[in-house]
Amino acid sequence: MYKIDLEERVLHFRQPAGTSRGIYTDRRSWFVTVTDGNRQGVGECAPLPQLSCDDRSDYAQLLRRFCDQIEQTGCFDPELLRDYPSMLFGLETAMLHLQAGDIIFDTPFSRGEEGITINGLVWMGNFEEMTQRLDQKLDQGFHCVKLKIGAIRFEDELELVKRIRNRYSHREVELRVDANGAFDFEDALYRMELLAQYAIHSIEQPIRAGQWSFMAELCRNSPLPIALDEELIGVNDRDQKRQMLNIIRPAYIVLKPSLHGGMMGVREWVETARDMGIGSWITSALESNVGLDAIAQLTADIYGSAIRMPQGLGTGQLFTDNIPMPLTIKGDKLWRCR
Repeated sequence: MYKIDLEERVLHFRQPAGTSRGIYTDRRSWFVTVTDGNRQGVGECAPLPQLSCDDRSDYAQLLRRFCDQIEQTGCFDPELLRDYPSMLFGLETAMLHLQAGDIIFDTPFSRGEEGITINGLVWMGNFEEMTQRLDQKLDQGFHCVKLKIGAIRFEDELELVKRIRNRYSHREVELRVDANGAFDFEDALYRMELLAQYAIHSIEQPIRAGQWSFMAELCRNSPLPIALDEELIGVNDRDQKRQMLNIIRPAYIVLKPSLHGGMMGVREWVETARDMGIGSWITSALESNVGLDAIAQLTADIYGSAIRMPQGLGTGQLFTDNIPMPLTIKGDKLWRCR
Protein backbone atom coordinates (compact mmCIF):
# COMPACT_ATOMS: atom_id res chain seq x y z
CA MET A 1 0.00 0.00 0.00
CA TYR A 2 1.05 3.57 -0.58
CA LYS A 3 1.55 6.52 1.73
CA ILE A 4 1.42 9.95 0.08
CA ASP A 5 2.65 13.22 1.59
CA LEU A 6 2.09 16.71 0.16
CA GLU A 7 4.33 19.74 0.63
CA GLU A 8 3.34 23.19 -0.62
CA ARG A 9 6.24 25.37 -1.64
CA VAL A 10 6.70 28.83 -3.20
CA LEU A 11 9.64 29.47 -5.54
CA HIS A 12 10.86 32.98 -6.37
CA PHE A 13 11.94 34.27 -9.78
CA ARG A 14 15.36 35.86 -10.15
CA GLN A 15 13.68 38.60 -12.17
CA PRO A 16 10.00 39.22 -12.89
CA ALA A 17 8.76 36.98 -15.71
CA GLY A 18 6.55 39.04 -18.00
CA THR A 19 3.90 37.66 -20.33
CA SER A 20 0.95 39.31 -22.10
CA ARG A 21 -1.22 37.97 -19.24
CA GLY A 22 0.80 39.68 -16.52
CA ILE A 23 4.01 39.34 -14.53
CA TYR A 24 5.07 36.40 -12.37
CA THR A 25 7.30 37.06 -9.35
CA ASP A 26 6.84 33.70 -7.63
CA ARG A 27 5.58 30.20 -8.41
CA ARG A 28 3.54 27.89 -6.17
CA SER A 29 3.93 24.10 -6.40
CA TRP A 30 2.74 21.08 -4.45
CA PHE A 31 5.28 18.27 -4.14
CA VAL A 32 3.90 14.75 -3.93
CA THR A 33 5.98 12.11 -2.16
CA VAL A 34 4.78 8.51 -2.55
CA THR A 35 6.27 5.67 -0.48
CA ASP A 36 5.49 1.97 -0.38
CA GLY A 37 7.55 1.13 2.69
CA ASN A 38 10.77 0.51 0.77
CA ARG A 39 10.94 3.00 -2.06
CA GLN A 40 10.05 6.65 -2.57
CA GLY A 41 8.91 8.72 -5.56
CA VAL A 42 8.53 12.48 -5.90
CA GLY A 43 6.48 14.52 -8.37
CA GLU A 44 5.46 18.15 -8.79
CA CYS A 45 1.92 19.51 -9.18
CA ALA A 46 2.16 23.11 -10.38
CA PRO A 47 -0.94 24.78 -11.87
CA LEU A 48 -0.48 28.17 -13.50
CA PRO A 49 -2.79 30.80 -11.98
CA GLN A 50 -5.67 31.88 -14.24
CA LEU A 51 -4.43 29.58 -17.00
CA SER A 52 -4.49 25.91 -15.96
CA CYS A 53 -7.85 24.23 -16.40
CA ASP A 54 -7.42 22.79 -12.89
CA ASP A 55 -6.46 26.08 -11.23
CA ARG A 56 -9.04 26.32 -8.47
CA SER A 57 -9.38 27.70 -4.95
CA ASP A 58 -9.65 24.23 -3.40
CA TYR A 59 -6.68 22.82 -5.33
CA ALA A 60 -4.81 21.50 -2.28
CA GLN A 61 -7.91 19.86 -0.81
CA LEU A 62 -8.84 18.17 -4.08
CA LEU A 63 -5.28 16.93 -4.61
CA ARG A 64 -5.32 15.51 -1.09
CA ARG A 65 -8.56 13.66 -1.85
CA PHE A 66 -7.04 12.06 -4.94
CA CYS A 67 -4.00 11.04 -2.87
CA ASP A 68 -6.26 9.58 -0.16
CA GLN A 69 -8.08 7.55 -2.81
CA ILE A 70 -4.79 6.08 -4.06
CA GLU A 71 -3.77 5.25 -0.48
CA GLN A 72 -7.10 3.53 0.22
CA THR A 73 -7.34 1.54 -3.02
CA GLY A 74 -3.65 0.94 -3.68
CA CYS A 75 -4.37 1.86 -7.30
CA PHE A 76 -3.39 4.87 -9.42
CA ASP A 77 -5.75 5.35 -12.38
CA PRO A 78 -4.62 8.24 -14.66
CA GLU A 79 -8.03 8.31 -16.38
CA LEU A 80 -9.62 9.63 -13.19
CA LEU A 81 -7.33 12.66 -13.37
CA ARG A 82 -7.73 13.43 -17.08
CA ASP A 83 -9.39 16.79 -16.33
CA TYR A 84 -6.75 17.73 -13.74
CA PRO A 85 -3.53 17.80 -15.80
CA SER A 86 -1.16 19.39 -13.27
CA MET A 87 -2.23 16.90 -10.58
CA LEU A 88 -1.99 14.05 -13.07
CA PHE A 89 1.53 15.06 -14.10
CA GLY A 90 2.78 15.23 -10.52
CA LEU A 91 1.29 11.87 -9.56
CA GLU A 92 2.48 10.22 -12.80
CA THR A 93 6.01 11.45 -12.06
CA ALA A 94 5.92 10.28 -8.44
CA MET A 95 4.64 6.79 -9.35
CA LEU A 96 7.21 6.36 -12.15
CA HIS A 97 9.96 7.57 -9.84
CA LEU A 98 8.80 5.11 -7.19
CA GLN A 99 8.82 2.20 -9.62
CA ALA A 100 11.89 2.99 -11.74
CA GLY A 101 14.12 5.12 -9.56
CA ASP A 102 16.19 8.04 -10.82
CA ILE A 103 15.76 7.16 -14.50
CA ILE A 104 12.04 7.14 -15.19
CA PHE A 105 12.54 6.62 -18.95
CA ASP A 106 15.67 4.78 -20.03
CA THR A 107 17.11 6.93 -22.83
CA PRO A 108 20.58 8.24 -23.72
CA PHE A 109 19.51 11.62 -22.31
CA SER A 110 18.39 10.15 -18.98
CA ARG A 111 21.68 8.24 -18.75
CA GLY A 112 23.67 11.45 -19.35
CA GLU A 113 24.94 10.33 -22.76
CA GLU A 114 23.14 12.91 -24.93
CA GLY A 115 21.87 16.46 -24.53
CA ILE A 116 18.57 17.92 -25.72
CA THR A 117 18.77 21.04 -27.90
CA ILE A 118 16.71 23.84 -26.33
CA ASN A 119 15.71 27.38 -27.19
CA GLY A 120 16.74 30.45 -25.26
CA LEU A 121 13.78 32.35 -23.82
CA VAL A 122 13.64 36.16 -23.83
CA TRP A 123 10.98 37.42 -21.44
CA MET A 124 8.88 40.49 -22.07
CA GLY A 125 10.18 43.81 -20.88
CA ASN A 126 10.93 47.21 -22.32
CA PHE A 127 12.97 47.44 -25.50
CA GLU A 128 16.33 47.86 -23.74
CA GLU A 129 15.66 44.95 -21.36
CA MET A 130 14.65 42.60 -24.16
CA THR A 131 17.68 43.60 -26.23
CA GLN A 132 20.01 42.93 -23.30
CA ARG A 133 18.37 39.56 -22.56
CA LEU A 134 18.59 38.57 -26.21
CA ASP A 135 22.31 39.40 -26.37
CA GLN A 136 22.87 37.29 -23.26
CA LYS A 137 21.17 34.27 -24.86
CA LEU A 138 23.18 34.61 -28.05
CA ASP A 139 26.42 35.00 -26.08
CA GLN A 140 25.56 31.81 -24.17
CA GLY A 141 25.51 29.90 -27.46
CA PHE A 142 21.81 29.57 -28.26
CA HIS A 143 20.94 29.11 -31.93
CA CYS A 144 17.17 29.20 -31.39
CA VAL A 145 15.62 32.05 -29.44
CA LYS A 146 11.98 32.55 -28.46
CA LEU A 147 10.77 36.09 -27.89
CA LYS A 148 7.75 36.77 -25.71
CA ILE A 149 5.82 39.55 -27.46
CA GLY A 150 2.60 41.44 -26.85
CA ALA A 151 3.40 43.54 -23.77
CA ILE A 152 5.15 46.55 -25.30
CA ARG A 153 4.46 48.49 -28.50
CA PHE A 154 4.39 46.15 -31.47
CA GLU A 155 6.56 48.61 -33.43
CA ASP A 156 9.29 48.26 -30.79
CA GLU A 157 9.05 44.46 -30.91
CA LEU A 158 9.30 44.57 -34.68
CA GLU A 159 12.36 46.80 -34.42
CA LEU A 160 13.99 44.27 -32.08
CA VAL A 161 13.34 41.46 -34.56
CA LYS A 162 14.76 43.63 -37.36
CA ARG A 163 17.93 44.29 -35.37
CA ILE A 164 18.41 40.57 -34.79
CA ARG A 165 18.06 39.81 -38.49
CA ASN A 166 20.45 42.61 -39.44
CA ARG A 167 23.01 40.92 -37.21
CA TYR A 168 22.22 37.22 -37.66
CA SER A 169 20.80 35.38 -40.65
CA HIS A 170 18.06 32.76 -40.25
CA ARG A 171 20.76 30.11 -40.77
CA GLU A 172 22.64 31.41 -37.72
CA VAL A 173 19.70 32.08 -35.38
CA GLU A 174 16.21 30.57 -35.50
CA LEU A 175 13.63 33.02 -34.18
CA ARG A 176 10.33 32.01 -32.62
CA VAL A 177 7.81 34.46 -31.21
CA ASP A 178 5.10 33.78 -28.63
CA ALA A 179 2.19 36.23 -28.50
CA ASN A 180 0.29 34.40 -25.71
CA GLY A 181 -2.97 35.44 -27.40
CA ALA A 182 -2.13 39.17 -27.36
CA PHE A 183 -3.24 40.05 -30.93
CA ASP A 184 -6.76 40.96 -31.97
CA PHE A 185 -8.07 38.86 -34.85
CA GLU A 186 -8.62 42.01 -36.94
CA ASP A 187 -4.94 43.00 -37.00
CA ALA A 188 -3.26 39.61 -36.41
CA LEU A 189 -2.73 38.78 -40.08
CA TYR A 190 -1.20 42.18 -40.81
CA ARG A 191 1.18 41.86 -37.86
CA MET A 192 2.22 38.37 -38.93
CA GLU A 193 2.89 39.65 -42.46
CA LEU A 194 5.24 42.25 -40.98
CA LEU A 195 7.00 39.63 -38.84
CA ALA A 196 7.32 37.26 -41.80
CA GLN A 197 9.78 39.67 -43.46
CA TYR A 198 12.37 38.54 -40.93
CA ALA A 199 12.35 34.77 -41.44
CA ILE A 200 10.46 33.86 -38.26
CA HIS A 201 10.25 30.12 -37.59
CA SER A 202 6.77 30.27 -36.04
CA ILE A 203 4.39 32.28 -33.91
CA GLU A 204 2.69 30.75 -30.87
CA GLN A 205 -0.94 31.53 -30.11
CA PRO A 206 -1.37 34.84 -31.98
CA ILE A 207 -4.97 35.35 -30.75
CA ARG A 208 -6.65 34.30 -27.52
CA ALA A 209 -7.82 30.71 -27.19
CA GLY A 210 -11.35 29.53 -27.86
CA GLN A 211 -11.81 31.15 -31.28
CA TRP A 212 -11.47 28.03 -33.43
CA SER A 213 -12.95 29.49 -36.62
CA PHE A 214 -10.80 32.64 -36.42
CA MET A 215 -7.67 30.62 -35.62
CA ALA A 216 -8.41 28.26 -38.53
CA GLU A 217 -8.69 31.25 -40.87
CA LEU A 218 -5.36 32.61 -39.66
CA CYS A 219 -3.69 29.22 -40.15
CA ARG A 220 -5.01 29.11 -43.73
CA ASN A 221 -3.80 32.61 -44.62
CA SER A 222 -0.81 33.34 -42.41
CA PRO A 223 2.63 33.73 -44.02
CA LEU A 224 4.03 32.41 -40.72
CA PRO A 225 3.61 28.88 -39.37
CA ILE A 226 1.26 29.05 -36.38
CA ALA A 227 1.76 26.95 -33.23
CA LEU A 228 -1.06 26.35 -30.74
CA ASP A 229 -0.41 26.49 -27.01
CA GLU A 230 -3.14 27.93 -24.79
CA GLU A 231 -5.65 26.64 -27.36
CA LEU A 232 -4.95 23.10 -26.14
CA ILE A 233 -5.77 23.79 -22.48
CA GLY A 234 -8.88 21.98 -21.29
CA VAL A 235 -9.13 19.83 -24.43
CA ASN A 236 -8.57 16.56 -22.60
CA ASP A 237 -10.71 14.08 -24.53
CA ARG A 238 -8.81 12.25 -27.29
CA ASP A 239 -11.61 12.60 -29.86
CA GLN A 240 -11.94 16.30 -29.11
CA LYS A 241 -8.19 16.73 -29.64
CA ARG A 242 -8.48 15.27 -33.13
CA GLN A 243 -11.56 17.36 -33.86
CA MET A 244 -9.86 20.61 -32.84
CA LEU A 245 -6.68 19.92 -34.81
CA ASN A 246 -8.74 18.90 -37.83
CA ILE A 247 -10.65 22.20 -37.74
CA ILE A 248 -7.74 24.57 -37.05
CA ARG A 249 -4.91 22.73 -38.86
CA PRO A 250 -1.94 24.49 -37.21
CA ALA A 251 1.64 23.92 -38.32
CA TYR A 252 2.72 22.98 -34.78
CA ILE A 253 1.45 22.36 -31.27
CA VAL A 254 3.45 23.29 -28.17
CA LEU A 255 2.95 20.88 -25.28
CA LYS A 256 3.28 21.31 -21.52
CA PRO A 257 2.43 18.24 -19.41
CA SER A 258 1.13 20.37 -16.51
CA LEU A 259 -1.33 22.12 -18.83
CA HIS A 260 -2.07 19.60 -21.56
CA GLY A 261 -3.01 16.35 -19.91
CA GLY A 262 0.04 15.17 -18.02
CA MET A 263 2.41 12.67 -19.61
CA MET A 264 -0.53 10.60 -20.84
CA GLY A 265 -2.16 13.58 -22.53
CA VAL A 266 1.05 14.82 -24.14
CA ARG A 267 1.62 11.42 -25.72
CA GLU A 268 -1.93 11.51 -27.10
CA TRP A 269 -1.41 15.00 -28.53
CA VAL A 270 1.88 14.03 -30.21
CA GLU A 271 0.43 10.84 -31.72
CA THR A 272 -2.69 12.64 -32.97
CA ALA A 273 -0.66 15.50 -34.45
CA ARG A 274 1.75 13.10 -36.18
CA ASP A 275 -1.17 11.31 -37.82
CA MET A 276 -2.30 14.66 -39.26
CA GLY A 277 1.14 15.89 -40.37
CA ILE A 278 1.36 18.49 -37.58
CA GLY A 279 4.67 19.09 -35.83
CA SER A 280 5.20 19.51 -32.11
CA TRP A 281 7.66 20.30 -29.39
CA ILE A 282 7.54 20.15 -25.59
CA THR A 283 8.18 22.88 -23.03
CA SER A 284 8.06 23.28 -19.29
CA ALA A 285 5.39 25.44 -17.64
CA LEU A 286 7.69 27.15 -15.11
CA GLU A 287 7.96 24.11 -12.85
CA SER A 288 10.87 23.62 -10.47
CA ASN A 289 13.72 21.31 -11.44
CA VAL A 290 11.67 18.35 -10.18
CA GLY A 291 9.05 18.89 -12.86
CA LEU A 292 11.62 19.97 -15.45
CA ASP A 293 13.64 16.76 -15.01
CA ALA A 294 10.53 14.64 -15.58
CA ILE A 295 9.49 16.70 -18.63
CA ALA A 296 12.96 16.44 -20.16
CA GLN A 297 13.05 12.66 -19.66
CA LEU A 298 9.56 12.40 -21.20
CA THR A 299 10.68 14.53 -24.16
CA ALA A 300 13.64 12.27 -24.86
CA ASP A 301 11.40 9.21 -24.62
CA ILE A 302 8.76 10.59 -27.01
CA TYR A 303 11.02 12.00 -29.72
CA GLY A 304 13.87 9.52 -29.53
CA SER A 305 17.60 9.95 -29.70
CA ALA A 306 19.31 13.07 -31.10
CA ILE A 307 16.33 15.45 -30.98
CA ARG A 308 16.72 18.12 -33.67
CA MET A 309 13.76 20.41 -32.98
CA PRO A 310 14.77 22.78 -30.13
CA GLN A 311 12.60 22.18 -27.07
CA GLY A 312 11.47 24.68 -24.42
CA LEU A 313 13.34 23.23 -21.46
CA GLY A 314 15.64 26.07 -20.41
CA THR A 315 13.72 27.21 -17.32
CA GLY A 316 15.84 25.62 -14.60
CA GLN A 317 17.77 28.82 -13.87
CA LEU A 318 14.72 31.05 -13.38
CA PHE A 319 14.40 30.67 -9.60
CA THR A 320 16.59 31.82 -6.73
CA ASP A 321 15.53 28.87 -4.58
CA ASN A 322 15.13 26.02 -7.07
CA ILE A 323 15.48 22.41 -6.00
CA PRO A 324 18.86 20.85 -6.90
CA MET A 325 18.61 18.26 -9.67
CA PRO A 326 21.21 16.77 -12.03
CA LEU A 327 20.41 19.21 -14.86
CA THR A 328 22.83 21.59 -16.55
CA ILE A 329 22.88 23.70 -19.72
CA LYS A 330 25.96 23.59 -21.95
CA GLY A 331 25.69 25.89 -24.94
CA ASP A 332 22.23 25.29 -26.36
CA LYS A 333 21.75 21.80 -24.91
CA LEU A 334 20.21 20.56 -21.68
CA TRP A 335 22.15 17.70 -20.13
CA ARG A 336 21.31 15.33 -17.32
CA CYS A 337 24.38 14.51 -15.21
CA ARG A 338 24.00 11.27 -13.28
